Amino acid sequence: MAGNRAINYKDLRDLYQLKGPAQACKHLREALVSGELKPDDFSVRELACTFVDDGREWVESLNPARGDTVLLEAGAVTLANFSNIIGQIEYTAILNDFEDEEYVFSKLIPTQSTKFSGERIPGMAKIGDEAEVVDEGQPFPLAGVSEDYIDTPGTLKRGLEVDVTKEAVFFDRTGLILQRCSEVGKYLGLNKEKRAIDCLVDENTTTHRYKWRGTTYASYQTSTPWDNTTASATLVDWTDFDEAEQTLAGILDPFTGEPIVNTPVDVVVTRQNLNVAKRIISATEITVVTPGYGTTGNPTETRVGNPISGFRPPHSSQQLAARMATDTTWYMGTIAKYAKYMENWPIAVIQASSNSEAEFTRDIVARYRASERGAYAVVEPRAMTKCTVA
Repeated sequence: MAGNRAINYKDLRDLYQLKGPAQACKHLREALVSGELKPDDFSVRELACTFVDDGREWVESLNPARGDTVLLEAGAVTLANFSNIIGQIEYTAILNDFEDEEYVFSKLIPTQSTKFSGERIPGMAKIGDEAEVVDEGQPFPLAGVSEDYIDTPGTLKRGLEVDVTKEAVFFDRTGLILQRCSEVGKYLGLNKEKRAIDCLVDENTTTHRYKWRGTTYASYQTSTPWDNTTASATLVDWTDFDEAEQTLAGILDPFTGEPIVNTPVDVVVTRQNLNVAKRIISATEITVVTPGYGTTGNPTETRVGNPISGFRPPHSSQQLAARMATDTTWYMGTIAKYAKYMENWPIAVIQASSNSEAEFTRDIVARYRASERGAYAVVEPRAMTKCTVA
């Protein structure tokens, strides 16, 4: 099976018969995942002719315009073979668009597998600096701890279905089938990406919100129990980064009152601020003039290395501004600490059994359903700061 658009269907069937369905489908899937083969290399019509007994006669029998009485029927086993093979191709088409490179934020938030639809993540409050002087022969003081926990939201299942009709096989409408498969993956992936953005900006929905010790909080606060909003921080130069970092540095642990170790690595901006953020992060040096060019005399000019370091390239996407009320707002922090995707199962493609009622009533010869189940959950809002212009 080497070389794009050079499919030897007979060899593929021989492999299927020699190795069995599981091994043959595994081999095909690996070739598709690696890029050695592509979904649009295949002809659905040729696959049907190859993997259905008396396949060419069966394909001809699918002609809706054929007026004679057709007695030829594909057996359940051979039709299942055909369905298994195109199922691998459809799965790849769905998965490719589900994991599109444009879906930025769903890749930044880490996934945590869970068997529950919503769960309580327990913890213990930190003791803090309670060390005391112990006199000779005296008992050590007892350090008390209290219960701490967060609750994650219930998970939801999302999915779509794609069907292969007799007309699609007969007319070899491969492009249309692959387009429908890609749309299944595209819109499942787009839905997840929008939910990831909503979790980050915390403006459109509330299901993802931080539920701490029974109380639900918006991610970005301006007072107790934490202040992680940086006001009047128009993104212009390194001083705006510094202001946002000072906000993060000022957040205290709610139990101990000690500063939280908060070293930001992520900057999130809309497309209009993307190049500004790139310039700030990638600059090799900055120039500081004292007391400034607007004064008389001989101001002192100092050139130093860029004090902004440790940041990844800024994150942005076409979807981001559309999910925000104010597209000049930007964010700084560590996204991997801020939220998690609580996942029951990743995207899965399930194949319907052959010779179903849909084949008789709707001329559908193969059916595939893609679904995934999970929910975004904010687990540490103190790891991010929201920077507003006014």
